[in-house]
Amino acid sequence: MKDFYVCDAARHENKVIISSFVVAVKQIKPRKTGEPYLALSLADRSGQIEAKMWDNVSDCIDRFDQDHFIKVKGLINKYNHRFQLTIHKLRRLEESEIDFTDYLPKTTKNIDELWNTLAEFVAGFQDVHLKALVQAFMTDPEIAAAYRNAPAAKALHHAYIGGLLDHVVSLFRSCDLVCRNYPQINRDLLLTGAFLHDIGKIHELTYNRSFSYTTRGQLLGHMIIELEMLKEKLALLPDFPEQMKILIEHLIISHHGQYEFGSPKLPMFPEALMLHYLDDLDSKMESMRAHFERESALENAWTSYNGSLGRPLLNTAKFLAQVPGTEPAVCTVATGTQELPQAPNLSDLQSADQSKEAVAAVAPDSGSNNQH
Repeated sequence: MKDFYVCDAARHENKVIISSFVVAVKQIKPRKTGEPYLALSLADRSGQIEAKMWDNVSDCIDRFDQDHFIKVKGLINKYNHRFQLTIHKLRRLEESEIDFTDYLPKTTKNIDELWNTLAEFVAGFQDVHLKALVQAFMTDPEIAAAYRNAPAAKALHHAYIGGLLDHVVSLFRSCDLVCRNYPQINRDLLLTGAFLHDIGKIHELTYNRSFSYTTRGQLLGHMIIELEMLKEKLALLPDFPEQMKILIEHLIISHHGQYEFGSPKLPMFPEALMLHYLDDLDSKMESMRAHFERESALENAWTSYNGSLGRPLLNTAKFLAQVPGTEPAVCTVATGTQELPQAPNLSDLQSADQSKEAVAAVAPDSGSNNQH
């Protein structure tokens, strides 16, 4: 087991550490003098840290690559309110020196309990066709093993071993609760969409050494893979209704909710719209939770810039625990030289509403808006 993890950075600020990491990103960049330097993202099971190596770069530049494991000696410090590592020395680790459990983050929850929770939900389905479909996936040994271990994403949310299952169980619970307030929703259809919406991640992502994309995942994406997986299982269920098949396919391809987020179609029926919003909510809440956890050792109620959400975050528990009259410093540094966008004023909002009304007045029928 390692002595230093990324989550320990706050306790080692301005100190030299020796530890090992997996190389998540490796870039060779030029200094102003033209000499190269290394810009790395180093990871272990507790998170990632940016690292730079300025000196003696030519001696080690070809000794390792992305996804290799390295041992480094360097200084932990802060730059733009974020911890970074300035590397003094490094070497590539031999396979015999690697304990993989040190490097891949894993859910702290019980995998068997999460899987049983899903099985209990599915056992309660009233629709025999949807129950048979989901159980066909769950009883497939290869799919079940991958579903229990895969991350839900490479970096944005639930990016840890067991993250996909954790995310889907959370999504099932949210769907179940919200359905009680909207009795017109087909609960079994919604939950089937929740189970299948990210199942293609088991083939889109690889997670043996670090989290990255497979060639198939990079070229096709998880939605196309999911349609292929659905077709294979439906071939085993010849009595499955064609209309229900079309609805499930739409749940899969529309769950990102917007064209610019990768959905070829917008959600067009209630279950699809609900799946999109609850999926988006769960991913964003997990992104916030993980960010607060990474910076739990910091006193400031404001976090550093969250790239996936495009803003710094306020930890309300820390904020409410502060002495009255003290004001936490807000992190105004984004990524690189970017600055946070200014909130629109009232006149901006009024102008935007007028523009939307003008567009709506001349827009063509909805059937011609989906050419994406």
